[in-house]
Amino acid sequence: MWKSKFFIFTIIVLTAISCSKQPRTLVILHTNDCHSRVEPTSNNLGGFEYRKYLIDSIRKVNANVLLLDAGDIVQGTPYFNVYGGQVEVEAYNEMGYDAITLGNHEFDNGVDGLAKMLKNAQFSVVCSNYDATNTVLANRLKKYLIIEKGGLKIGIIGLGIMPDKVILPDNFRGIIYSDPIETTNHYAHMLKSDKKCDLVIVLSHLGYTGEMGDSALVAQTQNVDLILGGHTHNVRGIFRIPNLNGDTVIVAQSTKSCEELTKTVVEY
Repeated sequence: MWKSKFFIFTIIVLTAISCSKQPRTLVILHTNDCHSRVEPTSNNLGGFEYRKYLIDSIRKVNANVLLLDAGDIVQGTPYFNVYGGQVEVEAYNEMGYDAITLGNHEFDNGVDGLAKMLKNAQFSVVCSNYDATNTVLANRLKKYLIIEKGGLKIGIIGLGIMPDKVILPDNFRGIIYSDPIETTNHYAHMLKSDKKCDLVIVLSHLGYTGEMGDSALVAQTQNVDLILGGHTHNVRGIFRIPNLNGDTVIVAQSTKSCEELTKTVVEY
C-alpha cells in the first residue's frame, strides 16, 4: 500500500540540554506550507494519508513526540475552495498536531472565515505578533504556548508575516501586526527566565530570507533554541546561524506541499 509513496524527512540532532547517564529523547516533527495537499503531489509525494502513517510510525518508537506546523496549511487545491479549511483542520486533529502558527493563506477567507475554520481545531494556534483582541479570533490565538513532554518544559512562539502586500486588508481587518524581532526577544526572555522553559521554539512563517526572515531574526534575537520555518517554498535545509550572543541556533525549513517532514531529535 505504501510502496508507491515517498515521504522525505531530515534528521537534526540538537545539542543536549543537560547531561545524564541515560539521556531521554524528545522528537520534534515539523511541517510547513502544506497548501491543502490532501492527496499526494504529481511526484507521488506526501498526502495526508501517508503523513499520518509516518507520524504514527514515529510515535510507536518514540515516547515523547511534539508535532508542529509553520503555517499555510490551506489554499492550493480544490479541497480548500470547496470546504473552507474544514478538511485540513480535521486531518490535523487526526494526526495529533500540538500547535500551528498562521500563514498568510489562512486569511484567504477573511478573519471570520478563519474563525469558522478553526472552530473545531483540537490543536493550539500560536501567533505572538498578531493581536486579535478585537476580533472573533480573540479566544483562538495564543501569544505563546508551554508544553511539557517527558519532563521537558518547551516554550513555543509563533510569528506571522507582515500582512502588507500578502494579505488583503479587508481579510486582516482588526488584527494588529507587531515587529517579529521585538516580539521574539520579549517572549523568548519571558519563557526562559520567568517560565523556566528548557527549550524555546519559534514557529515562523516569515520566510528564510529578507530583512524580517528567519536568518535575520536569529542574528537579532536571543534565548531561542530552534526555529521551524515556512513561507519561502524553494528553501530546503538545516541552517546553523549565530544569534545575538554568538550562540548557534538551528533553523529548519522544507519546500511546499508537505513533501517533507523535518525531524529534530533532542537528547536531555
